[in-house]
Amino acid sequence: MKRSVNSLIGYTLSAVDGEIGEVKEFYFDDQSSTIRYIIVKTGGWLSGREVLISPQALEKPDWENKTFPVNLTKEQIKNSPDIDTAKPVSRQQEELLYAYYPWAGYYSPFGGWWGFPAVVETDVEKQLQSERHKNNDRHLRSTSEIKGYTIHAVNGEIGEVEDLIIDDETWRILFLVVDTGSWLPGKKVLLSAQWIKEMRWSTSEIIVDLSKDEVKNSPEYDPSQPVNEAYERLLYDYYGRPLPHSR
Repeated sequence: MKRSVNSLIGYTLSAVDGEIGEVKEFYFDDQSSTIRYIIVKTGGWLSGREVLISPQALEKPDWENKTFPVNLTKEQIKNSPDIDTAKPVSRQQEELLYAYYPWAGYYSPFGGWWGFPAVVETDVEKQLQSERHKNNDRHLRSTSEIKGYTIHAVNGEIGEVEDLIIDDETWRILFLVVDTGSWLPGKKVLLSAQWIKEMRWSTSEIIVDLSKDEVKNSPEYDPSQPVNEAYERLLYDYYGRPLPHSR
């Protein structure tokens, strides 16, 4: 099912032996547009410390009660690597997390939990990959950070990011929710993450492979209604784009 990121903020996370805290935001991988961590603000039991939990730790969510059960104990979380979530999370810090928790590393050259194909690398290739990691630590982005980014069509500005829509099974970002602002007052539209042409992190801009006229006449998005298969088909048909088979 498709879920709004905004709607998940404040969900409770529960360990096998008690409540941990609540969802503050998420970190996503800017190369695959996949949620990698839930940032959890703990309660008084851990002095409000913020911890990172991978979606791999999630049990079946209780959507009705807005709760994410996880297969961890409070003691495990208490003793986990202390990572400052106010700063960019480096690859080296992630390695500490994956050494501590029994999670499959999504960046493993031999494939991982996220289904990346297995690749056999030589020692030289592994060394080159390690060097790339050292020089490119900033691959995780906050879902809070991207909100407010300006969206540009090929011929002009069309609005800004208000929310993100994810698949609650794969945790991939599927759509950007765009508030068209003064250009089209009161209208919100969905743009597929696949239509992003360029992400300009330094200037907080996203370029999409669409024209302003296309967006202007596109199906309107109603946040109170679920993004179901019928709406997706309508959206992709309007833009003349094939509906992804993986949905």
